[in-house]
Amino acid sequence: MQSRNPSIVNEKPGLEEAVSIIDKAFSERKTVIIVGNCWVDYQGRASSKLEPGERIVIVKEDGSVLVHRSRGYEPVNWQPPGCLIQAYMEGGYLTIKSVKRSPRETVKIFFDKIFFISVLDLRDEGEFSLYASEEDMRRAILLEPSIIEEGFKPIEYEKKVEPGFIDVYGIDRNGCMVVVEIKRRTAGKEAVLQLVKYVESLKAELKREVRGILAAPDISKDAKNLLVSLGLSFRRVDPRRCSQILSKICGRVEERRIMDFLRGHSGG
Repeated sequence: MQSRNPSIVNEKPGLEEAVSIIDKAFSERKTVIIVGNCWVDYQGRASSKLEPGERIVIVKEDGSVLVHRSRGYEPVNWQPPGCLIQAYMEGGYLTIKSVKRSPRETVKIFFDKIFFISVLDLRDEGEFSLYASEEDMRRAILLEPSIIEEGFKPIEYEKKVEPGFIDVYGIDRNGCMVVVEIKRRTAGKEAVLQLVKYVESLKAELKREVRGILAAPDISKDAKNLLVSLGLSFRRVDPRRCSQILSKICGRVEERRIMDFLRGHSGG
């Protein structure tokens, strides 16, 4: 097997030297990590400016760009894969320009000081399998309520009732209130008993009929029999499908959609 050097590290290069290193890495479709003092100008569907600060910039081989502060896990600026990327000198500053073609969005990152550059020739062919947590399943249901049933409209999540917290609370197409209890694994009798407590508590609070739905990838035979005897329902919800739903949505956009959705249905 031929040996290779997967990384090249340069500490405190001059700006002209850094441009040469980075431009070569871009042309060879390598991953580049840059640490330095920079500021950012974004133009697209909106516009923004990020004032100077010491940050970490990651440019991946697929053309995606992430600008990270020293705190937090989310990038403060970013561009998706497939962007056109250039490195050049402009006005005495090292400039990285990333252009998304449709819809057109441009991010320009200006450096006046570079502390560190790492050029990485990475090999990653491992398959990724994601299994959603119960919280992820709840988020997916809030984003796509039809996972539970057509016409279901969530109103609230983590609703406090006397026995505990209802995972998702909403209304069905016929105007009936619905309690959804979520389980990541095969649901047993304990899950059914938990659901019926929430349903009965909400019935007493609202003085109206309340349906109960147990959402899980599977249910045991004993639990299914108990569920039916209590007049409750089961919906098969696959954690993998929930993961696929969430993977299509940026974390910040996902949370914003959920909160906007719930604000629009408050008091319903």
